Amino acid sequence: MSDIIMDSFEEYFRQGEPNQAEKAKIWKTAIGLQQVDGLVPSAYLIDTAKQNIEGNISIEDVKQRIDNYYLHHTVKDPQTRTEEADKVSARIAEILSEQAFTFSPIEYLSIHRRLFQELYHHAGKIRDYNITKQEWILNGETVMYASAESIQATLEYDFEVEKKFLYNSLNKQEIIEHIAYFISSLWQIHIFGEGNTRTTAVFLIKYLRKLGYKEVNNDLFAEHSFYFRNSLVRANYEDLSKGIHRTEKYLIYFLSNLLLGENNTLRNRELHVNYIDTISK
Repeated sequence: MSDIIMDSFEEYFRQGEPNQAEKAKIWKTAIGLQQVDGLVPSAYLIDTAKQNIEGNISIEDVKQRIDNYYLHHTVKDPQTRTEEADKVSARIAEILSEQAFTFSPIEYLSIHRRLFQELYHHAGKIRDYNITKQEWILNGETVMYASAESIQATLEYDFEVEKKFLYNSLNKQEIIEHIAYFISSLWQIHIFGEGNTRTTAVFLIKYLRKLGYKEVNNDLFAEHSFYFRNSLVRANYEDLSKGIHRTEKYLIYFLSNLLLGENNTLRNRELHVNYIDTISK
C-alpha cells in the first residue's frame, strides 16, 4: 500500500480528537486490507474518508458519494479495480464501526455479501465449484481448499466446535495458538469464489472484539495484510516429499503482535518455502 495514502491519516493520530483517531484507525485498516488483492483506492475515496473522520459526513454519505462517483466517472483502467477498492474500503469501515456481531456462519456470509454486493455476482454465496490459486511463496503451487461438496458441512462443523471451545484454562500464548488454528481452518475452506481473505480479516477483527480484545492493534491489518494472507497460506500447505510442512508460526507471529503487542518481524520473503533463515530471530 502506498505510504502516501497511509500517511494521509497520520495527522488524526497526532492531532485529532479521540473520536477522529478511532475513525482514522478504522479507515486505515479498511484501505490497507485492499493490499491483499493488490488494490489501491482512489484519491477521491481518501478525501471522502477524511470528511467522515472529521465528522462532516456519515459513513452512509461516504458510500452514496462513492456510488455516485462511479455512476458518472468512467474507470480508465478496469484492471486496477479501483472501484472495487473504494467501495469495499467504505463497506469495511462501516462494518468495523458497528458494535453488532454474531458468531455464526450466517454472519460470515453476511460480511462477504455486504462487502462485495454488486461487485461480485456471487456475493454472500457459497461457491459451487472447486478452486486452485497459484501462490508465489509456494513456487506457484496451491493450497488444497475444501471441495465444493463439503463446504457447507465443514463450515458448520468448524463454527460449532469453536462455539463450544472454552478459553478459560489457556494462558495468553495458548489463546493465540488456538485463534490461529481456528482462523486458518476457516480460511482454508475458502467458501467464496473471491474475497475470502478480506472477509476473514473483517470477521476476525469482529470476533476478537467479542472475545474481549477491544484495543486490537488494527495497524497490523493495515500495514501487513499481505503477510496475514501469506501466513494463512503457509498454515495450510505441505509437501512432505519436499520436506515442506504446514506451519502456523507466521500467523502466530502476526497475532502475537496484534494482541500482545509483541514486535515479531513480519517479512513476506520469510514465508517463501525456499527461504533460508541465516539469522535466528
